[in-house]
Amino acid sequence: MTDLSAHPDQQVFREHRNLLFSVAYRVLGSAADAEDAVQDAWIKWSATDRSQVADPKAYLARIVSNLALERLRSARHKRETYVGPWLPEPILTGGDASESVADAESVSMAMLVVLETLSPLERAVFVLKEVFDFSHAEIAEVVERSEAAVRQCAHRAREHVQARRPRFAADRSQQRNVTERFLAAATGGDVNALMELISPEVTLWTDGGGKVRQALRPVVGAETVAGWFAAIGTVTYQGIEPADMKAELVEINGGPGILFSGPDRVIATVTFDFGADGRIAAIHNVANPDKLQAIAGGTAYDIGTQ
Repeated sequence: MTDLSAHPDQQVFREHRNLLFSVAYRVLGSAADAEDAVQDAWIKWSATDRSQVADPKAYLARIVSNLALERLRSARHKRETYVGPWLPEPILTGGDASESVADAESVSMAMLVVLETLSPLERAVFVLKEVFDFSHAEIAEVVERSEAAVRQCAHRAREHVQARRPRFAADRSQQRNVTERFLAAATGGDVNALMELISPEVTLWTDGGGKVRQALRPVVGAETVAGWFAAIGTVTYQGIEPADMKAELVEINGGPGILFSGPDRVIATVTFDFGADGRIAAIHNVANPDKLQAIAGGTAYDIGTQ
């Protein structure tokens, strides 16, 4: 990564770096790809005649949005040939975003999974309009489409997301409480306690990417899912004995999640999507080691939208 501190005249880029990552990560669903897009934005910014830039923040956001869209288009084929369910790359989060329900929701694993069902263009337009409040004219400049085409695309994407991601008031303290109880029940092997916390039709998505053994299809139903997690404290996983396994509550993608690790590596993350009744409706388990590098790095990202 370029040392921006070596460029005192680039204070503007440093000021907006978190925002640029926030845009790129929501478009791409990958921390590594988002970091690369930000780095590419830095290179473009360095070569720009900045005296001609009236609004640096908007200019940089447009650059990184365009770069992220290009990367998403080229990554789409790789995701279509992925072994088992493809889940976004989880990140540790913190800072002001944890206090904003809207910011946290827009970067949740559940939302990123829904965004993955959009076309690259629809996804970029949705993120810029609904999350970052770009105007249709600004987005048209980024995606090189007419303003009318962008309006139509934004409408289509919004309807698609709303159909798959109904909104309801999220009680963050209740979510944390349920996550803490889930962790205690899973590590204690208490199937009955787990059953109380999850919806009858709960779905577990596991992403091992063919690198580690995981379910290649979604696991559905409270009994099966509860049994899966109750076994955590009794079976060796990825060569790590239960006694050497550490499970802790951390903030992942704007909400409470569980981080599993062994003596020398991060093993998996588990995050939850909650139903209107407060129970767990979906569980996202990422175990592909390639997708755990951002978590293993220990950096807590500020995913605010300002």
